[in-house]
Amino acid sequence: MARLLIIGSLEGELGAAARVAIARGARLAHAEGVAAGLARLREAGADLALVDLRHDVAWLVGMLEAERIACPVVACGRAEDADAAVRAIEAGAREFLPLPPDPDLILAMLEAAGAEPANEGPLASDPAMTLLLARASQLARAEASILVTGESGTGKEVLARHIHATSKRARGPFIALNCAALPETLLESELFGHEKGAFSGAIATRKGKFEQADGGTLLLDEIGEMDPRLQAKLLRVIQEKEVDRLGGGAPVKVDVRLLAATNRDLAAEVGRGNFRGDLFFRLSVLTLHIPPLRDRRADIVPLAAYFAERYARANGVPLRALSAAAQAMLLAHPWPGNVRELENCIHRAVLLAEGHEIGPAAIELSAPRMPEAPATADAPAPRPPGVTPLVGRKVEEVERDLILETLSHCLGNRTRAAELLGISIRTLRNKLQEYRAAGLPVPPAPGQAGIVLPMG
Repeated sequence: MARLLIIGSLEGELGAAARVAIARGARLAHAEGVAAGLARLREAGADLALVDLRHDVAWLVGMLEAERIACPVVACGRAEDADAAVRAIEAGAREFLPLPPDPDLILAMLEAAGAEPANEGPLASDPAMTLLLARASQLARAEASILVTGESGTGKEVLARHIHATSKRARGPFIALNCAALPETLLESELFGHEKGAFSGAIATRKGKFEQADGGTLLLDEIGEMDPRLQAKLLRVIQEKEVDRLGGGAPVKVDVRLLAATNRDLAAEVGRGNFRGDLFFRLSVLTLHIPPLRDRRADIVPLAAYFAERYARANGVPLRALSAAAQAMLLAHPWPGNVRELENCIHRAVLLAEGHEIGPAAIELSAPRMPEAPATADAPAPRPPGVTPLVGRKVEEVERDLILETLSHCLGNRTRAAELLGISIRTLRNKLQEYRAAGLPVPPAPGQAGIVLPMG
């Protein structure tokens, strides 16, 4: 359930936006002004903040940055407020929400902030997945930490939310934090909080994710990307059940059930010296591995049907069933991107389909990865496609072009590009910083290119 903070009066059209968000499953908090909103974010955090343009959006964005609070801000106003909206975007607001609110646009914003639709758990038809869910429900009753593993796009956060919802902590908060999405200094403040004066810009005490999750569950996604220094601090929190805020003089007791997720082999990372062995054993008291979609093929068609219905409703288009030929195409694909790739594929198909069904013409699939044929004495190993144009170029030039083209393909989404490239988000950021320093154009992150308006 998304945690939404609305800043401004609820008597007018912003109140209508609040009602739409609640109907879409959001958990709502409210503040009349930006100062009160900032205080609320220090205390309890939020997944998304909607701020009336009549308030000082630029001041709020600047304070969040100075105090190392990671919460996306969406400016809200009428279409005639375009100049103020542009200023808010330039100041760092992620998007502009025109009022009166469009329900589908609010839903898209909540999902972009990482929120899962309310009351929706994992969908499973394949025996491998039904067994996993049965085991997850059994382990949910315990209090021990759980490590959820699986390839990117398999649904690790969905499973974590299911564990929380079926646990004794279901009435408490569920807080999720992507450890790869934030730089080290911001991640430290997000996790542990800080005291007033802990660093330049820390003008007030702020609770971190551990304190926000008190009495509930905290999911640390992409835990394998965490810096070793923070790993040591995390280990102490787990052992002592107390957190040391940055600049704090005394520890704060916390009651949190910890879940962690990763697409890496953490045991191998321990062997390489990239991850602390003691932390690994603390996190993996219980372990759940989500199989890739290609290994649970009975889930493909039911998941596709679910996404088809979901995106038809979200986009206001007719609900169409998948034709037999379209289903056959889906079943034959290896799905290297797993459920996330299937979801994107069906979303496109819903928008492209014509007639009474979603047919093969609407299904756009990525090229399957073909296994390499072994070389023999009589026949040399086949040359991979595209090698000839690369001959004579420097490795760093090829790497640069691959990174920038992948980022453009992902519309500037750093996390998604890093997943496709098989590198950490930290490595990607370092590369992009080098390219900017060299004067190369780098695709902006989503929300930085301009105002986002509803289509139509």
